[in-house]
Amino acid sequence: MRLVFWAGFWAFITDQASKFLVLNALNLREVMHIEVLPPLLQFHMAWNRGINFGLFSDSPEAAKWVLIALAFVICGFVLHWVRKDPPGKWGMISAGFLIGGALGNVVDRLLFGAVVDFLNMSCCGFNNPYSFNVADIWIFAGAIGLVVFGGGKKTEA
Repeated sequence: MRLVFWAGFWAFITDQASKFLVLNALNLREVMHIEVLPPLLQFHMAWNRGINFGLFSDSPEAAKWVLIALAFVICGFVLHWVRKDPPGKWGMISAGFLIGGALGNVVDRLLFGAVVDFLNMSCCGFNNPYSFNVADIWIFAGAIGLVVFGGGKKTEA
């Protein structure tokens, strides 16, 4: 479980540090858009009140608390799963990434009422209208890692 903790800790810290830097040091709240490696990478300020890609962003204030509760339920489920059926080193790290990222977005909802999204990637004539954050990367990497490395004890038939 130490691997889950440390992977989650570093996922959470890198997410929150990146958001602190873009909001405060780069003042993205005010400038709204910074070209980093055009056209591939841009910082584009977006307040996501919903879930992925802004789904349910027009929902009432109560939706914020539902999404926070859902994040805690998912984190609890993942912790229970890796305790009950330990998946090995990379599965534990993946679980930590998912949990750390989810908790990073929970902190945003508590502090700002919305998730801080700022990374925008476009390429090859495709203009991506959506922004995401470092927590989303950790959540995605953790989920894929759990699919690939999940499940510990295998029984042979």
